Amino acid sequence: MMPAEPRDELLFSYGTLQLERVQLESFGRLLDGEDDAMPGYRQALIEITDPEVLRQSGERFHPIVVPSGDVADQVTGKVFRVTAAELAAADRYEVADYQRVAVQLKSGKRAWVYIKA
Repeated sequence: MMPAEPRDELLFSYGTLQLERVQLESFGRLLDGEDDAMPGYRQALIEITDPEVLRQSGERFHPIVVPSGDVADQVTGKVFRVTAAELAAADRYEVADYQRVAVQLKSGKRAWVYIKA
């Protein structure tokens, strides 16, 4: 049996990547997450038209975040420890409206997150 790939990437999710069915389809496992928050951002909704993402999430409107410029604003979610391969799978799941950036979370951890492109 091969050793498991190290889980050395942090991924913050405020939306559908927290759903069990999306995690199972995207990563082949359920992720263990910790509550955290992303200061200086606010949340909006976008309409998803990608048929594969619609099938996986079951939701037509997905949350998306944008910088607000106000440190009092924050978006809550979960931070997950993932492998590089799982991070690549998350990149494939997210549609072109999103871009992956590194942010400082309220906990002080640095994590990848998908924000409005």
